[in-house]
Amino acid sequence: MSWTVPEVGKIEEVVAALAFNADGLIPAIAQDASSGQVLMLAWQNAEAVRRTLESGDVWYFSRSRQAMWRKGATSGNIQRLKSFVYDCDADTVLMQIDQTGPACHTGAPHCFFRKVSGV
Repeated sequence: MSWTVPEVGKIEEVVAALAFNADGLIPAIAQDASSGQVLMLAWQNAEAVRRTLESGDVWYFSRSRQAMWRKGATSGNIQRLKSFVYDCDADTVLMQIDQTGPACHTGAPHCFFRKVSGV
């Protein structure tokens, strides 16, 4: 499965369909396309969605830095888009990706490694 860039009009239809929150953001889940492992959750704004769909490289919006970032731009741990879907309420996106290197900024393979015992 490889990413095919949609037409510009189609990208704008997707952006218009999404229900961004009051801050103009939407939660974006990255899932490994091969294993199904949920790797991370971050946030996207409309521009991050556009850049992701146009390039096939996954882009996010950093709430702490108030800036766009391409996953792996500094670490080399890039995410290549394989599929992009959104939920029934259009308020969360799920991206299946090919991950190069660890997904988590801590160096862990994914961000969901803190297990609560006894549950």
